[in-house]
Amino acid sequence: MVENKILEELFLREKPAKILMGLKSSKEAVYATTLSKEANCTYSHTTKILNEFSRLGLVQFDKKGRIKHVKLTDDGWDIAHNVEAITKKFLQIEENIKSKELKKSTKKAVVVKEAVSPKKTADKI
Repeated sequence: MVENKILEELFLREKPAKILMGLKSSKEAVYATTLSKEANCTYSHTTKILNEFSRLGLVQFDKKGRIKHVKLTDDGWDIAHNVEAITKKFLQIEENIKSKELKKSTKKAVVVKEAVSPKKTADKI
């Protein structure tokens, strides 16, 4: 149960998802600072998330001297792909809701316009 909570907190939050998507979008290893900028969060928060990803086996660090690159593992690619699919599905759902609301409001506007149209009022007289 505790591990499940960690996973929920890690993947169902904006910053970790953005970091994961940043890693997925770059086909090669990247700097943590680059991911920080893409996710719009601090470097220390980014490294904390990346360390948790590393603990779960989702990322791998390549350190050469002072330079440290991060890249997704095979499991990381799978998770990133799934997170991306979920994100796209939620965007589709949101667009459908907005489209339905727009249709309703347009329909209401037409009904109101017809109800108070001067032409109909003049025809009745």
